[in-house]
Amino acid sequence: MSRKPQSRVNATGFAGLACFILLLTGCTNDPEQIRALTAKNNRQVDHAKGVTFIYSQDGEVKMRISARDFLRNSSARRPYVDMNNGLRMEFFDSSGNITDVLTADSSRYYETQRDFIVWDSVHIVSAKGEELRTQELVWNEEAEKFFTEKDVQITTANEILFGTGMEANRDFTWYRILNPKGSVQVDKSEVPK
Repeated sequence: MSRKPQSRVNATGFAGLACFILLLTGCTNDPEQIRALTAKNNRQVDHAKGVTFIYSQDGEVKMRISARDFLRNSSARRPYVDMNNGLRMEFFDSSGNITDVLTADSSRYYETQRDFIVWDSVHIVSAKGEELRTQELVWNEEAEKFFTEKDVQITTANEILFGTGMEANRDFTWYRILNPKGSVQVDKSEVPK
């Protein structure tokens, strides 16, 4: 009689060991598949539609950015954020009033270099009502300047200026066209005699 219980224990132990071995063999992963799934290039990027960001500093809203498409790739060699298909940036003064508005079709912000590039149908309207049109504009956060090497058109209350290349400060109260084209209106008092 004592033999029967022992064979049951051995049969139960053997069945448990067999199940454990089957589980172990069922849970193996191919190292190549793991590398392919976790490769740096295969990491997901953040993607969203119809986004609005509000940037504030010291409790004051400085900028509102809207775009139809948002994509952030932090695993790229140069991590970036793309905001495309209808970018709109509104800049605010300390009273909360919109001072300047920038629109463009596409943009890219390089997070580590802090460079912001906008392109295709770039249009800026300043607080004074002056307008800038170009096909590409770069904002360098460290230098706190806009610049472009492309053709520009600046419309003021009195004239339309054309040229190639430009640099400007953040609120476009100062700008310089690097290679002006066409006629430029000059006050008589500024003409040398």
